[in-house]
Amino acid sequence: MPIVNFHLVEGLSTPEQDEALLIGACKLYAEVLKAPTDRIRAFITPHRPGQFAVGGELVSRNGLHAPWFDCIVLDGRSLEDRHRLLAGFTDLLVDCLGVQRALVRGCCRRVPPEDWAIAGVPASDVRRDEIEARARAAAAD
Repeated sequence: MPIVNFHLVEGLSTPEQDEALLIGACKLYAEVLKAPTDRIRAFITPHRPGQFAVGGELVSRNGLHAPWFDCIVLDGRSLEDRHRLLAGFTDLLVDCLGVQRALVRGCCRRVPPEDWAIAGVPASDVRRDEIEARARAAAAD
């Protein structure tokens, strides 16, 4: 379920940098949330320099690369985990793209499991079924 979307200005990063950012984001989510990687999604939404303003001026004029990111987690994740994600995604943007740390912004959104779908099924139901399956497996051992 974990999803992160990086909003970047087109032309200010290379395909190799973008790949490092996306792969690093997946690894970070897996590490912090102990989430299976097949459930993790990482995206880049590119914005044309003439449609992205930083400091009251278009990036096409000032050249500032000030990315922002939006990450989503199911409600119930600890404040510590959410803070680790915010810091980690910021570090990835700085390390992978060479952007100025002070220009990075990010948000961690919590979504109630009953309001999130996995294969069309509320995550609350998927979670319940997984917990019950683990309990049955443990009882059988």
